[in-house]
Amino acid sequence: MKIAIDISQIVYGTGVSSYTENLVKNLLKIDNKNEYLLFAGTLRRKQDVLRIFPQARVYPIPPTLADFVWNRLHVFPIEKLIGGVDVLHTSDWTEPPSKAFKVTTVHDLYPFKFPRLVHPKILEVHKRKMKWVLKESKMVIVPSNSTKEDLVSLGMDEKRIRVIYEAPSLKKSSPRQVDETKKRYNLQGDYLISIGVTKLKNTENIIKAFHLGSAGQDVKLVLVGRAVGIELEEARNIRILGHVPKEDLGALLTGSRGLIYPSLYEGFGIPILDAFNCEVPVLTSNISSMKEVAGDAAELVDPYDTSSISEGIESILRGPKGFIERGLARVKDFSWEKTTEKTLVVYREAVSKT
Repeated sequence: MKIAIDISQIVYGTGVSSYTENLVKNLLKIDNKNEYLLFAGTLRRKQDVLRIFPQARVYPIPPTLADFVWNRLHVFPIEKLIGGVDVLHTSDWTEPPSKAFKVTTVHDLYPFKFPRLVHPKILEVHKRKMKWVLKESKMVIVPSNSTKEDLVSLGMDEKRIRVIYEAPSLKKSSPRQVDETKKRYNLQGDYLISIGVTKLKNTENIIKAFHLGSAGQDVKLVLVGRAVGIELEEARNIRILGHVPKEDLGALLTGSRGLIYPSLYEGFGIPILDAFNCEVPVLTSNISSMKEVAGDAAELVDPYDTSSISEGIESILRGPKGFIERGLARVKDFSWEKTTEKTLVVYREAVSKT
């Protein structure tokens, strides 16, 4: 089989980027029977793509042009760009026409579930793309049963959906790495960490709950990620670090008292597994995919109830209470090797159905 994978999203430092990089690296590692063609469209970040996958074909196609040609007009088959392939695994942004067996990974459906939190132009892009996914994709990979249910509610036949869990991207850092990283970010003393600074990540409620749940304790809340759609200023015991590179994030997570992750919605929630891997307690939501991923290894709270979050924070700060042990046991159920092997099964289904 000749399998083409759109890796355009690999440069953005998101969970989707992590999924793409880990999946492709493992496919190239374990599969020596099939031929892989990696391609990306970007106007300014060609070198960022080639730094990760030097063999990739990079075309000067900005996201807006890709959306116009492939989602809106739905013309110019991908074969005219990359040649003939047996399987086309598409990205999370565009859906080009193709004669190949089309596989699409749908990571989440937050634009459809929370349209008010999404820029109208972004929402329209996702609507245009999803129209073609529903119509043309032979198989759709989702990272959780929760996302599968969301997709079925949009009209997708569940027989075309395959649930394939993702896996952690970070591992526990050494005490020396933790100390050096904390010094670099001027972090002193104990802290809780929250990854993602948006309304969807529930940042405002996290801050309110932190002030309630940490009252009387000498502990900080560290917010990691670029603020999107939300304005924040550092206040007493609140640190805003902005974007943190992956090599630093593992150390910051390892050095924390716990991960505070009560999102309003997640397609999967890789940071939950990252925290388990780094041996720190996790507080997360009792809804969406987060409960599915965390199992009984995390403090589950109602993300819409500040009191529930604050009580969860108090519980985390009182002590791990077996969370670390349960987290380490839980994370063993997830690996990129398993993700890759199950994705290969989907590709093989393509051959059997063509």
